Amino acid sequence: MSTTRSGSTTRSGSTKKVTFTAVAVGIGLVAVSACGSSDGGSGTSDSKSVTLVSHDSFNVSKDVLKDFEKRSGYKVKVLKDGDAGAAVNKAILSKDNPQGDVFFGVDNTLLSRALDNGLFQAHEVKDSEKIKAEFRVDEGKHRVTPVDSGDICVNYDKKYFADKKLAPPKSFADLTKPAYKDLLVTENASTSSPGLGFLLGTAAEYGDDGWESYWKKLKANGVKVVDGWEQAYNEEFSGSAGGKKAKGDRPLVVSYASSPPVEVLYGKPQPKQAPTGVATGTCFRQVEYAGLLSNAGNAKGGKALLDFLAGQEFQEDMPLNMFVNPVREGTKLPKLFTEHGVTVDAPQTMDPKKIADNREPWIKSWTSLVLK
Repeated sequence: MSTTRSGSTTRSGSTKKVTFTAVAVGIGLVAVSACGSSDGGSGTSDSKSVTLVSHDSFNVSKDVLKDFEKRSGYKVKVLKDGDAGAAVNKAILSKDNPQGDVFFGVDNTLLSRALDNGLFQAHEVKDSEKIKAEFRVDEGKHRVTPVDSGDICVNYDKKYFADKKLAPPKSFADLTKPAYKDLLVTENASTSSPGLGFLLGTAAEYGDDGWESYWKKLKANGVKVVDGWEQAYNEEFSGSAGGKKAKGDRPLVVSYASSPPVEVLYGKPQPKQAPTGVATGTCFRQVEYAGLLSNAGNAKGGKALLDFLAGQEFQEDMPLNMFVNPVREGTKLPKLFTEHGVTVDAPQTMDPKKIADNREPWIKSWTSLVLK
């Protein structure tokens, strides 16, 4: 499993004690080098390969993928294109000459941007009725298929807080307290899906008129902002294996409620308890979708691949590969995932229309407030 949620590079500057990474990728600032299909995207290609474009976290067991390739007759190519926010932006800019056939990883925070820009064409997956009703969207048009869900939450380094004899934070409000000054690292809301989810979580918590005031307090309390999840979790966060190796010094990070099982599964030796915990009062519910790209060179292969992503075999393979929850009814979860993952009973959520109406102005305000 690639346990990453982004693939970003560091471009950081500093102001007093708080280090911020400049906005690197916006919808109009992405340089795209698209390698489209040879048939001009007509969808009539008889190619025996099908290309999945995704963020850097996509992963599947080799035997599961080989099983699909054997049954379908298609060879799957995976193009990982950075953090979800940047990957969606690139896909939109290259939609007339797409880099692949299927895009996976657009989530509820970015979905309206993708749909409004005509990124996908219709395909209703096989057994679509087995996808849990709570995750279904766009049912009349079937431009996207729900694939997984998860909760974006602040994770904490258990050892740090035990050594300091300090209780870890439990809520958004706790993160602004002096006891947690200079401890939190989060992702850029304009380039990172988890970063945007965390921003939306604070907007849901404090409302249209209160979230900016909250971020002023968070900035004053030393929050650090980096481009994407990979840098935040595997370089800056002291509780992860990667962070320890990189000498990360931030014991709080915006990640996922399902991140603790990662540290157990890949621990050497494997610990009995996860070394990281989850502040369940800081969570925002994320749902990820996949869709057949408009002008896909191999639409037939793309449809087969979408059916696979929504199918039982892939759904059961996901939890210990991408550390997310399946959306298909009756999918069994691995014991390690349920034992060490955290169930969030009341995550923050937001109506898709409200996200669509406010996402861009909120990101603009957040950028001006936090990064400048």
